[in-house]
Amino acid sequence: MSIVSGSAHKQAIFAHSEEYAASRPEWRSKASFFHGEDEAYLRFLIPKNARVLEIGCGIGDTLAALKPAHGVGIDFSPALVGIARERHPDLTFVVGDAEDPATIASVKGPFDYILVLDTIGSLDDCQKFLEQLHPLCTRETRTIIGHFSHLWQPVLRFAEWIGQRMPAPEQNVLSAADIQGLQNLANFDQVKGEQRVLMPVSLLGVGRLINRFISILPGFRFFALRHYSVCRSLLAAGEDLKSATVVIPARNERGNIEPAVQRLPQFCDDIEIIFIEGHSKDGTFEEMERVKAAYPDKDIKLMRQPGKGKADAVFTAYDVARGDVLMILDADLTMPPEQLPKFWEAIKSGKGEFINGSRLVYPLEDDAMRFLNLIANKIFSYLFSWLLNQRYTDTLCGTKVMRRSDYYRLRAGKAYFGDFDPFGDFDLIFGSSKLNLKSVDMPIRYAARAYGETQISRFRHGVMLLRMVVFAFFKIKAI
Repeated sequence: MSIVSGSAHKQAIFAHSEEYAASRPEWRSKASFFHGEDEAYLRFLIPKNARVLEIGCGIGDTLAALKPAHGVGIDFSPALVGIARERHPDLTFVVGDAEDPATIASVKGPFDYILVLDTIGSLDDCQKFLEQLHPLCTRETRTIIGHFSHLWQPVLRFAEWIGQRMPAPEQNVLSAADIQGLQNLANFDQVKGEQRVLMPVSLLGVGRLINRFISILPGFRFFALRHYSVCRSLLAAGEDLKSATVVIPARNERGNIEPAVQRLPQFCDDIEIIFIEGHSKDGTFEEMERVKAAYPDKDIKLMRQPGKGKADAVFTAYDVARGDVLMILDADLTMPPEQLPKFWEAIKSGKGEFINGSRLVYPLEDDAMRFLNLIANKIFSYLFSWLLNQRYTDTLCGTKVMRRSDYYRLRAGKAYFGDFDPFGDFDLIFGSSKLNLKSVDMPIRYAARAYGETQISRFRHGVMLLRMVVFAFFKIKAI
């Protein structure tokens, strides 16, 4: 008698799983190239030593390939779970129907990642299934849904007919838009989606090259075999954030120091201001000391950066900041301090986890940005949106906001990208993307500088942007 309740369709899938369980390792070996491609991207999304739950784990090979510190697999086939336990005794496997609330309740959470690989096609009620996952989630948990493109169904059926793919029962036909719609209905928020793999076979190494460099290109990705959706629980998105640190890096900005303090709104009860000075020649640090003494009611701290560049200044201050939320305010004040409350509300409400200022939505003040810079920024925003699978309308706005706890996680994984960015913008953007943080663009009214001169070299920094595109392609896209 089946342990699974539900439709005749689901009963047929259960019977099929039991029937083919013994031969599953052989079929998986035959499709080893495809599974290797699949796992390569999953390892990019899921770092080693995480707490991972896989729902529909089969014989457990994918879960084992992720090298979790704590790995739990659920499958409704006792035969498959038996094989998984033999192959991977260091992992935990549970026999149960993932649509049964008792099965989910029996698994001790929370988890860092919940992996639903192809299982979504076997469920009777996808929305209800997703709704049951919320108790296993924290704010940082990411649920990853992987499924085959429905456009490939004729090809997959042909592969079964010629004996190159294990026969499979009928599955739910779900597009990427369908998956996102189900997530929304179940109070999950898609962080990013990706399409990969045009060649499920090696073809003497050509398949790897096509999948890595071609399948992710605009136009080609529409025809990709594999779709991935990374989402977060909206029920766990909010946190009790009580304090903020505003980091103001300044080099030769003496005339903007006091206006920064005067114009900064009291958007929360506890605001720490850290001025960090970068080897100025106009008396900027002395002005900081004067302003600190003139405003004893403000929590103002002064620092001198040990190295060079904005990244060194920002991260030196971040390392000692005490606020729950970290904010960057460039001392040129072209991002008006009066707009910081919007950033605070966006992150406090849980609508975003990485709030990126965008100067390119509202009309610009005269002389705020040159025409060619504007065109270049627009082009790069499209490129980075494609590279990161999240919408970015501006990558070089100085104001970026995130939780301090997420910064610590980003810092811990910084070795993946290395020390490559003198400004820090891309350290934060790429690091947030690697953490699968929900990015939100915050339109701001960009103002012309009132004091001093810009420290941006337009040609040199344009070349740097091109380098960042190439860098991101190999580190984030061409996996």
